[in-house]
Amino acid sequence: MDNTLTIILGIVAMLLPLMVGRLVWKRFDQYFGRNDEAYMDTLEHFLKKIGFTILVAFVLLWIGISLVFTGSANT
Repeated sequence: MDNTLTIILGIVAMLLPLMVGRLVWKRFDQYFGRNDEAYMDTLEHFLKKIGFTILVAFVLLWIGISLVFTGSANT
């Protein structure tokens, strides 16, 4: 794989988890908020929200970087 393409795909692989993580953070309350303001203000809900966001972002980062470096090893 060309070095320029590897760099571009690497940047995309690093930025995509940030964008998806931000989207997960914003939409988490819609899916798991239970429509209860008292529950959504608890530490338990916040820890679930931050943990799920980090998990999704890390998995996407892992997959993206793995694909980039697997493709660049063939040259």
